[in-house]
Amino acid sequence: MSATTDNTSNNLFIPALGGLYATLNNAAETMLRAVAGIFLTIHGSQKITDPLGAAEMVEGLGFYPGAFWSLLLSCTEFFGGIFIAIGLLTRPAAFAGMFVLLVTVWFHWVTIGQGFSGAEKSLLWAAILLFFVIRGGNRHSVDARIGKAF
Repeated sequence: MSATTDNTSNNLFIPALGGLYATLNNAAETMLRAVAGIFLTIHGSQKITDPLGAAEMVEGLGFYPGAFWSLLLSCTEFFGGIFIAIGLLTRPAAFAGMFVLLVTVWFHWVTIGQGFSGAEKSLLWAAILLFFVIRGGNRHSVDARIGKAF
C-alpha cells in the first residue's frame, strides 16, 4: 500500500491524482538519490585529483593528521557519491557524506562566521543525505538487486 493510494487518496484535493503520485513515488526517490550522488561525485572530483590538497584546511578545522582526513574527505565525496547514485551501500555512503556536510555547516556557520546564509546549502544537502541514511536505496538500487542492504 502506498502512502498516496487507498485511504489517503480520499484526503487529496484531487483524489484521482493518488494513482499518479503512487506511480511516481519510487521514480522521484530514485531520481533524488541519483542527483544527490552525482552532485556529490562532481564536487568530489575536484578533490580526488589532488586527494591531499585539503590537508591544511582540514587541520585548520582540528582534524589531524591532515593528510589522512584530506584523503578520506576526497574519497567520501567522490566514491561515496558514486555509491549513493547507484544505490550501493547507500546508508553508510549517505551517512559519511552527511557527516562531511555537517562539518562544512560548522565551518561556514561557526569557523568563518557566515551563519545560516553560509551554511544553508550544506544543511539542505545534509538533510537529503539523512533521508537516504534512513530510507536506504529503494527498489531501484544495486542494494536491492543484490538483495542486501546495510
